[in-house]
Amino acid sequence: MIHSLFLINNAGDLFLEKHWKSVISRSICDYFFEAREKAVEPDNVPPVIRTPHHYLINIYREKIFFVSVIQTEVPPLFVIEFLHRVAETFQDYFGECSETTIKDNVVIVYELLEEMLDNGFPLATESNILKELIRPPTILRSMVNTITGSSNVGETLPTGQLSNIPWRRAGVKYTNNEAYFDVVEEIDAILDKSGTTVFAEIQGVIDACVKLSGMPDLTLSFMNPRLLDDVSFHPCVRYKRWESERVISFIPPDGNFQLMSYHISAQNLVAIPIYVKQNISFFETGSSGRLDITVGPKQTMGKTVECLVVTVHMPKVVLSANLSATQGTYNYDPVTKILLWDIGKLNPQKLPNLKGSLSLQSGAPKPEENPSLNIDLKIQQFAISGLKVNRLDMYGEKYKPFKGVKYVTKAGKFQSVWQQRLSEWLLVHTEV
Repeated sequence: MIHSLFLINNAGDLFLEKHWKSVISRSICDYFFEAREKAVEPDNVPPVIRTPHHYLINIYREKIFFVSVIQTEVPPLFVIEFLHRVAETFQDYFGECSETTIKDNVVIVYELLEEMLDNGFPLATESNILKELIRPPTILRSMVNTITGSSNVGETLPTGQLSNIPWRRAGVKYTNNEAYFDVVEEIDAILDKSGTTVFAEIQGVIDACVKLSGMPDLTLSFMNPRLLDDVSFHPCVRYKRWESERVISFIPPDGNFQLMSYHISAQNLVAIPIYVKQNISFFETGSSGRLDITVGPKQTMGKTVECLVVTVHMPKVVLSANLSATQGTYNYDPVTKILLWDIGKLNPQKLPNLKGSLSLQSGAPKPEENPSLNIDLKIQQFAISGLKVNRLDMYGEKYKPFKGVKYVTKAGKFQSVWQQRLSEWLLVHTEV
């Protein structure tokens, strides 16, 4: 299925490659580099790129492109899910999935890829099985391996490989038994120039960190489970129980894992935490323009909006920006043409405003369209969908574990779009 995997950083440097069947030349990545140049943002690179003899299926995680090479037609989501699993495994093993950590642990990376894929087909992708096959790196183990010439590869077959619960190893013991869940929601939204919501949806995940002794059987219930229609579960979840009772019943993997993901697209269920009003104009006469952006709270339930950043990709003719901000700081890079306004915490008593003049190249024609605004934000202890965990019950073990739930709302693809671009977007989505 998957013939080769290339890891490429943001600068376009190919720093790692792995081949399972036959060696495919690096020149195949030229098709990917072409698509990367056409995309304004790394996230906008098409996930599937067709070439004369191959398909390139890629994801973008932690400033790294994972590009797989496929020779025959396969379900793209199957490959995309596997690539995400590779990135999550690196994160689990090394603490972060970055170019530096991958280069520092290149031997273990190749060992993991060899176990995760067999002759191009996924084999062992569960974290517990992999950790018994290939021990995670530690400073002491690295020193011993250097002195003795041994490796991190285990000598025995993982116990989970022979079990009907392959995601959990046997004989787990902890001094402190704890189970913590993070409900993380990302808002994808498009606002018009006046701040009115045109499109909105929520992508949510529930990440778990479960460190419990023995073989516990957990049941997680919600106060409002009817919000969850479009869901995807970890293999440990008993789906029939969810269908009949709307509770999540499962024997958890040991350690960190993603329990479930969900998608909420009903417009009336998606609350927008902020509004953005923008007025960017370029004058017909003279090499100048005006910019006026205001951000304010909308539906935050009294929670503070943090890490608020507005990014504007200016037209190429904009040379400089002379602006004043009532809150936060701004920076305009004349090389990349990116205006970055870092607001920080949103102060509802004094609405953040950024306005001033723009200098354009003399003699250059007026830009045909106004730029869109990308908004980034974070709200702690708040799920924008209103989803709330009711309780967590444990069966099969007698001890009482520590339990906790944390909620976080973040911005996904959150944009404020000018009317012309908005019409184009609506036309495309209507045709689809």
